[in-house]
Amino acid sequence: MLTTTPPPSPSPAWQPDSWRTRPVRQMPAYPDPQALDAACAQLRQFPPLIFAGEVQALRAQLAEVAAGRGFLLQGGDCAESFDTLDGEAARETFRVMLQMAVVLTYAAARPVVKVGRIAGQYAKPRSADTETQGGVTLPSYRGDIVNGAAFTAHDRAPQPERLLRAYSASAATLNLLRALAQGGFADLHQLHGWTADFVRASPQGQRYQELADRISETLGFMAACGFTSDNTPQLREVAFYTSHEALLLPYEEALTRREAPLAGATRPADWFGASAHMLWLGERTRQLDGAHIEYLRGIANPVGVKIGPGASAEDVLALLQALDPAREPGRVVLITRMGAGQLPAKLPPLLAAVKASGHPVVWSCDPMHGNTTTTAQGVKTRDFAKVVQEVREFFAAHAQAGTVAGGLHVELTGQDVTECRGGSQNLTDEHLQTRYTTACDPRLNGSQSLELAFLVADLLKAQRG
Repeated sequence: MLTTTPPPSPSPAWQPDSWRTRPVRQMPAYPDPQALDAACAQLRQFPPLIFAGEVQALRAQLAEVAAGRGFLLQGGDCAESFDTLDGEAARETFRVMLQMAVVLTYAAARPVVKVGRIAGQYAKPRSADTETQGGVTLPSYRGDIVNGAAFTAHDRAPQPERLLRAYSASAATLNLLRALAQGGFADLHQLHGWTADFVRASPQGQRYQELADRISETLGFMAACGFTSDNTPQLREVAFYTSHEALLLPYEEALTRREAPLAGATRPADWFGASAHMLWLGERTRQLDGAHIEYLRGIANPVGVKIGPGASAEDVLALLQALDPAREPGRVVLITRMGAGQLPAKLPPLLAAVKASGHPVVWSCDPMHGNTTTTAQGVKTRDFAKVVQEVREFFAAHAQAGTVAGGLHVELTGQDVTECRGGSQNLTDEHLQTRYTTACDPRLNGSQSLELAFLVADLLKAQRG
């Protein structure tokens, strides 16, 4: 549980480096600080990865989600890898998120805001600074932006040049995502082509094809009325945003930009984090007096905060006051990660406190991180049944509280991996090693992701009555 002691009074002159005056956690110890400074100096000269107008558009859409007029779908890799830059992983994640969004939009009859854990999710928090194998102790693997996963002294040493590789990898992935989102791949007339072969024959694949058939019929009617992809951009393009956990603050600071002032503007230009459209805080870095809160409070991006079972109502209200004192809709997304069975007791007091406070937050459910387990063979996995249970409990808690169940935050891939047990594929411990490729935590595969989308669609449809 976090302390409820109020943070120090912030300086009115916030700067991108003001986090350096606060206690910092989850930061690697670079053996060559001068090399780190040089890498950050290069990053400061690079173009922003995203732009202020995109941040403002996402905030406006999240404000609609907070008001119950939209739904947030946030998903992607636990940790991206420099070894998967051929575009296949990003394309398959984009593909399955398009499918999930169509399922959710059709059921809820409201827009789905699509945010990937992608194009920057290269840093990972760790429970310990070091790892010991065979009597040898080395720094923990903290994601490709910091060091390598191989258990050698060379790979595990934090390497500043990896910050530059992370920027280049993020830029390449963003380029692909923008092409997919705007270049025809996302055209609703391509609905049937979004299904991966291994999903097509599954029960949810068949259910998706039936839904795609109904939508295609509707598109035919609309075309007869004069609405086609040629004259209606909403049919051929989607808005797709990026996000990652804001862990490595030297990287975030170096990519912080001030938006260009507009002619006739009546307010000062905002600072924004140019590494992603949305950044979030994890359970290990949301201390009120900490460096990560200090950095994120000063940028205009939407900010997510992971909320675990140890958080009290006082903790959450203090976090909201620190990050969103003006109570601006679309600013904060509270991402609950309670664990199946714990959520019914832990979440309702938080819902009541935030509702009474008047903070216009987006409530999103992360059913993954509270449901991680290890098999007898030492393989980290998650049970699909537990994921489903926590999602159901999340929606039930909001229905009881009269608040908005606004989003879903999932670690997933569109690829045919075998990392989480269960689902209609009936994956067991014996299947896990078949295609277990994650760089860190287990992800839902394309089939399981689509299955979860249909479950959430049913819950959203029930809300509509």
